[in-house]
Amino acid sequence: MAQLKERPKPFLLPDYCKGCGRCISACAKGCITFDKEIDAATGYVPVVIDLEACNACGLCMDACPEPYGLRETPADVDFELQDPAKLFGGKKSTAPTPVDIPNQRIPLPKSEPLVIKGNYASAIGALLAGCRHVFGYPITPSTEGAELMAKLLPKLDGTFLQAVSEVATVNHMYGSGGAGYPCMTFTSSPGFSLMLEGVSYMVGAEIPGVFVNVMRGGPGLGNIAPEQSDVKLACRGLGHGNTHAITLMPSTPQEMLDLTMLAFELTFKYRNPVVILGDGYLGQMTGKVTLPDFMIKPGIPTWAVNGDAMHRGNLISSIYLSEQDLEAHNVYLNDKYRRMIEAESRCETFMADDAEILIIAANTPARASKGAVQDLRQKGIKAGLFRPITVWPFPVKQLAKELAHVKQVVVVEASNGQLEDEVRLALSNHGVTQLPAFSHVRHFGGMLPQQTEVLAHIQALLAKEAK
Repeated sequence: MAQLKERPKPFLLPDYCKGCGRCISACAKGCITFDKEIDAATGYVPVVIDLEACNACGLCMDACPEPYGLRETPADVDFELQDPAKLFGGKKSTAPTPVDIPNQRIPLPKSEPLVIKGNYASAIGALLAGCRHVFGYPITPSTEGAELMAKLLPKLDGTFLQAVSEVATVNHMYGSGGAGYPCMTFTSSPGFSLMLEGVSYMVGAEIPGVFVNVMRGGPGLGNIAPEQSDVKLACRGLGHGNTHAITLMPSTPQEMLDLTMLAFELTFKYRNPVVILGDGYLGQMTGKVTLPDFMIKPGIPTWAVNGDAMHRGNLISSIYLSEQDLEAHNVYLNDKYRRMIEAESRCETFMADDAEILIIAANTPARASKGAVQDLRQKGIKAGLFRPITVWPFPVKQLAKELAHVKQVVVVEASNGQLEDEVRLALSNHGVTQLPAFSHVRHFGGMLPQQTEVLAHIQALLAKEAK
């Protein structure tokens, strides 16, 4: 008579336990409990197993979601000296292989233009892009966007959650974006500062999400008036580590809608957060907005941790305890950043083809600058406007072409050189060493540069040059 083979009992390497407790619930014999100490290598409290009462039913191993968590005890193996992947092999799963469920483009009937605030335009753009998950904490001058979402999303089978803080907001976005759902927040400068740690986690874990930051005066609480105060944060300070995100700078309510829709496309294309920087005036400004002829019904990407059987084997994380693994991940991210730089740099020019004086401006200051260019052209002065739509990646190739015939560059901004710093750094990294003369028109604290100031500044430059 053949001898019955003894069923294997579970074995656990504590370093691979996430402390979820599913095995505890599955064990009918009460063999498994949480340890009393945190594991130093992971920061989690692992479980401990008492094999004396274990009947080797295997339910705990079935319940464990970790590839190298609870496994069958191997025979005659010194498992302390071996890599778990070599020791156990891959965990078997009956879940189907995830397949990409693509977005659907749904035609919309033609409609009359809307006359709405920039904040409302961005919210409508998000809805048309398929966003049904919005998290946020009210902060002027961005609050209208969140208010509109709070009214509309319940009627669209969506979710608006007022988080307890901006720190909570970004972590809600981590979870929603990680599940493969389009999600966003409306915030303003102090709130955006609080989110930066979470943004770094999202970049590291490759989680999509759109951050609409309607910038206001600072530093500190400052005031609620418009300022371009967060260019340096978005371009050079998105949390710790090697972090970048495509950063869009609209200048009209129409662009608030259009660029928000684009932001959702880009955030999933690159699996990376996208930032929209609008100034406080643009968020509150009312303008004519034409709706597109389509909307998006979002699908579910293959990588999503969606909670269903198909995606059960997926894992999202930004932690790499091995230095070699983290370096390899950063090399991969750098390659992704290079692809963004090559494909996603955007700008608009106005009368710049033969300009000898080139104004560089974004957001609302670009509107005043465009008016100044028109005034100067009427006076026979060859002026033009270069408007970066992406401030990261900065459209430096396009700018370098325009500089071939430019004698003077005037940077117009509502900050103390944050935009000009990006211009100069981009040109330097691009290898442009021979620059025309630079000057600037700046305001701070909620004061915006005026068309008359830009005009007077350039006329003074020309008068000085004539002498």
